[in-house]
Formats: sequence, structure tokens, C-alpha cells
Amino acid sequence: MSPTDSHRGLRRLGVVIAVIAIVIVVSGIGLRAHDRRELREWTEEQAIPTVAVISPTNEDAAARLELPGRLEALSRAPLHARVAGYLKTWKVDIGTPVKAGQLLAEIEAPDIEQQLLQAEADLASAEANAALAASTAKRWQSMLGRDSVSRQEVDEKAGDLAAKEALVKAGRANVERLRTMQGFTRIVAPFDGVVTARNTDIGELIAAGGSAGRELFVVSDTRRLRVYVNVPQVYASQLNTHATASIAVPDQPGKKYSATVEASARSVNVATGTTLIQLSVDNRTGELMPGGYASVSFELAGGAQALRVPASALIFDQSGLRVATVGANNEVVMKPITIARDHGAFIEVATGLEVTDRVIATPPDGLIAGSTVRVLQSQVKEADASQGHNASG
Repeated sequence: MSPTDSHRGLRRLGVVIAVIAIVIVVSGIGLRAHDRRELREWTEEQAIPTVAVISPTNEDAAARLELPGRLEALSRAPLHARVAGYLKTWKVDIGTPVKAGQLLAEIEAPDIEQQLLQAEADLASAEANAALAASTAKRWQSMLGRDSVSRQEVDEKAGDLAAKEALVKAGRANVERLRTMQGFTRIVAPFDGVVTARNTDIGELIAAGGSAGRELFVVSDTRRLRVYVNVPQVYASQLNTHATASIAVPDQPGKKYSATVEASARSVNVATGTTLIQLSVDNRTGELMPGGYASVSFELAGGAQALRVPASALIFDQSGLRVATVGANNEVVMKPITIARDHGAFIEVATGLEVTDRVIATPPDGLIAGSTVRVLQSQVKEADASQGHNASG
């Protein structure tokens, strides 16, 4: 092979390698452009939020207002000691049914006993002095008729008798007071009920008075219970006296108890915006416990024309109260609404919605009018089936 042929072969090889390199570069650029385009399309696709939609309902049914309540005994009496001493014995424990006047405990109060003995002795002395003063005054009064003594001396004896009789009355009152105090060493039930607390034991030092000493026993009348509920102001006017409600408690699952509204505070708590309502419930079976939690359900008259949507659909911003709906071409349409009644989990809409609107159940943050959304496919199929059923009907 001549040098010229070798040079030509090398040049052809270089051209082939250059062409291959150009093809590789062009293919790489094209592939990158395609990947970039697919990435941009995927990103734009992912930027479209997926939403769940619901249709407003207009069921003509009574709405229920459920609120937490607290059960209280019809009568509750914390029993404190009226005398100081030591607890001698107690007769009943918690959960024991008692009758009015039944002995619950006894207090040993030796101070009261000694004071009573002293008061009785003082009364006996005062009565003896009064008897002597009475006989003396009578004698001097008889001598006055014979002019043996002066009127002044007779008046002095009569005054001494009156003073001695006053001392007798004071002594007798003191004895009665101490006997009454001695009776307070017996703690008795004020009415028929159940012992719901016992906060003392034998040998304990008892302080007298409700402010100084803690309650020894608590007796509650649980045959009928009061139920206290804080009702929002918007519903307070609908719950008049004799309105009914049903009550459920956690410790009696599946059971409902009927209660009747008995009284209303007729005022609104400034801090909570609620009115205190008192109900009464029969508890002769003893299944309900005072102090416990209760779920109180009131039945309210529902409106036939009010549309209901879940509370999660509400949007409240600088534009006011609105809901987001899905319009043509899956574009978001914001609709201002007014609320007729708030039931907590759902609301009744007075104006702003139609029954045919597709309301976004939980609108995502940053959702604006005119933006495009993707509706869950299952709900699209349900909507198509519903429209087909309506058309065939």
C-alpha cells in the first residue's frame, strides 16, 4: 500500500468517526429534550389537585343537636360536723342507701359533756337563788301592808327576784344550747338517698364548722337526676320548658334515657356564648351516676329547603364565607353562602348553593377560582350513573 492510499484510509476513518459522534450527540440532545418535555408534562399533571366532590342534600328530616352534659343528683348534702371532737364510730360506707334521720356516725366530744354538766349546775344554783328571792320578796310585800318596811325596800326585793329569774332563764337557755350541741355529735342523714362519699375514719380529729373542717359524708338523692347542658345561643330559644331530649352515657352503651327540660338560665355566658339548660331524668333504676358525663341529644325541626354540606367544605378568608364547587371543564367556581344552622359536623346553607352543584368536600390550601382540578374517578362514575338513572326515570 502506497503512502497516499494509507493517508486516504485514515481520512475516511476520521470522517466516519466524526459522523458517528455527531449522530450520538444529536441523539443525546433529542433524548434530553424528550425527557425534559415529559418531566414538564408530569410536573404540570401533578400540580393539578385531586379533589373529592359531594352533592348538597335537602333531606326534610328533623335535625339533632348533640351536646355534652353533666349529671347531678336532685339533692346533694355535704355533711360537716357542728362540734369538735374525735370520731367515735361510723355506721355506713359509700354506696349505702339511707333513710332520713338514719345514724351515719358518732363524734366523741367530752368538752361538750363537761360544759353541759357545768351549765346544769349553774342552772340549779340560779333556780335556788330565784326561789329564795321569791320567798323573800313575798315576805317583804306582806310586811309592807303592816307598814313594817318601806316601799323602797320592797321594790329592791322585787328587783332582786326579777334579776334572779332572768339568771334562771339564761341558765336554762345555756343548758338547752349545750344539749342541742350534744345532739350534733350524732351525724344523721338529712333525707332518703345514697351515701356517695365518706371522708373520715374512727379516731380522726374532727373540726367543727363547714369552713374549718372538710365534709364527713355526702348524701345524694339519686332517684332523679339533673342534667346541665350549655346550649349555643342560636338554639336556646328553641329549647323551651317541657322540651324533650335523649341521654346516653359511656357506661351504658346502646341505652337511651328520656329527659325533660325543666329550666333555663335565661342569660348568655359572655365567655362561651352559651345558655345553661337544666333537664330532669328519671333514675329509679340507679343506672345513671351523679357527676358523670352524658351525651344529650335534642331534636330540632329541620327545614325542607335548606341544603346540607359538611363543615369541612367551608372556606373563610378575606372574601368571606364560601364553598368551592367544580364547574365546566373541571374548573373551580367559588360560591358565597349564608348559613341557616350549624350542626357541628354539617351545616344548613340558606343561600348560595343549588342541589346540582358539585361541592368540593375538603378544598386544599391555596385553591383559587378558575383553577383546574381533577375529580376522583369513582365519584365521576357515581355521578354518571346517577344522571343516567334520573334520565331513565
